[in-house]
Amino acid sequence: MKKSIKTLTIRLFMTSLLALAATAVSAADSEAGKIKAITCTGCHGIANYNNVYPVYKVPKIGGQNEKYLISALQAYKNGDRNHLTMQAHAASLNQQDIADIAAWFASLK
Repeated sequence: MKKSIKTLTIRLFMTSLLALAATAVSAADSEAGKIKAITCTGCHGIANYNNVYPVYKVPKIGGQNEKYLISALQAYKNGDRNHLTMQAHAASLNQQDIADIAAWFASLK
């Protein structure tokens, strides 16, 4: 019995380490973010752009704080921020994508 508990504990520990490694994010790469953000600039790169439905003035986010952008994208991805279009876009992003996109927009003036 003791051996099986020890084995189970080791397996749980190793699984946790693997999960942690899988979620680790490399340093943000703004050049990669530029490519990944192409669909984003279709709305967020147009001055005075209004979304048709729901009616919403789309903010330009160039130069925005990188940590804020990461937080916002994660909130859309998790469903904590309510905007169907943004939730749909963010749903496909992994943590590295989010970091890269945030780095790109934060680098803009």
